[in-house]
Amino acid sequence: MQSSEIRTRFLEFFAKREHTVVPSSSLLPDDPSVLLTTAGMQQFKPYYAELDPTVTVHPSIGKPVGKNAASCQKSFRTVDIDEVGDSSHLTFFEMLGNFSFGGYFKKEAITWAHEFITKEMGLEISYVTIFQGSKAVPKDEESRALWNSLGVKDIREEGMEDVFWGPTGKEGPCGPSTEVYCKNATGQDIEIWNIVFNQYFYPGSREELLADTPNKILAPLPAPGVDTGMGLDRLVMSVQKTKTIFETDLFAKPFGEILQSDTANTQSSRIVADHLRASTFLLADGVRPSNKEAGYILRRLIRRALVHAKKLNISTDRMDALMQNVIDHNGDFYAELRLNQTAIFEAFGQERNKFMKALERGLKEFERRTQGSASTTISGKEAFDLYQSYGFPIDVIRDLAKERGALVDVKGFEAELAAEVARHREISKAGSVAKFGGHGLLLDTGELKAKDETELKVVTRLHTATHMLQQALREVLGPEVHQAGSDITVERTRFDFTFPRKLTPDEIKAVENKVNAKVKEDLPMQKVVLPKSEAEKTGALYFFKEKYPDPVNVYFMGSDIKTAWSKEFCGGPHVTHSGEIGKFKIAKEEACSAGVRRIRAIVE
Repeated sequence: MQSSEIRTRFLEFFAKREHTVVPSSSLLPDDPSVLLTTAGMQQFKPYYAELDPTVTVHPSIGKPVGKNAASCQKSFRTVDIDEVGDSSHLTFFEMLGNFSFGGYFKKEAITWAHEFITKEMGLEISYVTIFQGSKAVPKDEESRALWNSLGVKDIREEGMEDVFWGPTGKEGPCGPSTEVYCKNATGQDIEIWNIVFNQYFYPGSREELLADTPNKILAPLPAPGVDTGMGLDRLVMSVQKTKTIFETDLFAKPFGEILQSDTANTQSSRIVADHLRASTFLLADGVRPSNKEAGYILRRLIRRALVHAKKLNISTDRMDALMQNVIDHNGDFYAELRLNQTAIFEAFGQERNKFMKALERGLKEFERRTQGSASTTISGKEAFDLYQSYGFPIDVIRDLAKERGALVDVKGFEAELAAEVARHREISKAGSVAKFGGHGLLLDTGELKAKDETELKVVTRLHTATHMLQQALREVLGPEVHQAGSDITVERTRFDFTFPRKLTPDEIKAVENKVNAKVKEDLPMQKVVLPKSEAEKTGALYFFKEKYPDPVNVYFMGSDIKTAWSKEFCGGPHVTHSGEIGKFKIAKEEACSAGVRRIRAIVE
């Protein structure tokens, strides 16, 4: 059974059981507490604590999800990056999941999991785990009884570190989980499914929850829910009876030629395969190589892949062909790969060319520093010099050192890097910082930065123009348009919105004209503060994934909120009249991800 069929059968299984199938969200999350999407539940997080899933329109599908949902989510984690190259660890992976927001709970979740694994996939469950209990949360005897009733006898108890899930980010829903283990081709038991029962809300991070401190307050959720995650890669590994993830069709189809050709360099081949696949998906979702945040993660992946590709004598053309294989193998399900194919290769090529110029010189310098004893240690300063002078990420430095029997002072490197960042911040310290929500998250920090009052005025004009853009899009294209993300800098505004196709030139012009017409009307921009429940009744727009205070600010453009042309939940700042914005112009319209378009616009 191929991975594409397994993915489809999972989604169809739950669609038949009254689940709304929701497309994968972008790897660039709207949740500012994480850099990249790490789990399937992230796009549904508001449903567990705040929003009503039967009323709130989900931006990816243009309608409410209802109480039950299923998805195959693109996910990315860097915590295991040093382990990539063994039989099972990856950076990018796909997570199958079924979710319930008060629709069903443990009985249905466990029964359906058992049915899907044993009947749909034809697998035998080796054993399951349940939560052993803690001072704050009782043992999960209900899950034990349910597994027993289905014939599963090997049930193992584990603690909060292993089978109590969440919160993700700075706070959120959490609860006990039950894990399902099956065997791979070597007879090794691997965890393939984690079923979380969200029963509580914790106002802090997971690290804080696990810390051994008293008075942990876990508030019961109004509607307990289900959040499951099953790694497609591991499930395919069990179904296809392979010894490693890299032998499944997920990797054998795109990368078979390099994974099988040189067994002496197995780890390098696997690093190239994982990192090229991950980079292709990140590039398709709009991430670009840089020295900060998600862009730095992508840069690390590309540069590490290039170093190991050089070791394997993989040419430039061959690397392009491998990435094309990734697009061809996954493009039917993830349309954004094909939609953004040109941009993927352009961005990858630019980063490759930039790094390859320094790679040869950097390798010679590295050889010079590591000549001699096998106990040589690369100091933190030397590692930082290699990073700063030749663009070697710390992962590459460690890989090269390991091959030569050398060590790297990673903590010293991190201290040097932190000191350099601090020096840079002092030099470029912003003179004015204005905080606002709903639109314009610059650098994903939740803050809008401007060096001076002049820049602040520009970003304020762009911020108000973004509100007007959304309203104009809805009038031209229809009410199915919903915000899917935004970012505002002093140069431009970037607005992501749900829509299934490319806009025509006439539609783009019509949107521009509507905004500029309202600019000419010089409408007043006003604010009212209302309880959230009352604010929703006004028809004001709000970003699905934004966590708003209660009461909430509603900014509206017009003489009163009832007849206002544009109205949204927002924290500001805004112009006082639309005429202050100036001429509005759409600079670019493009695909962002499946079912999501992106507009970049400027004001003159």
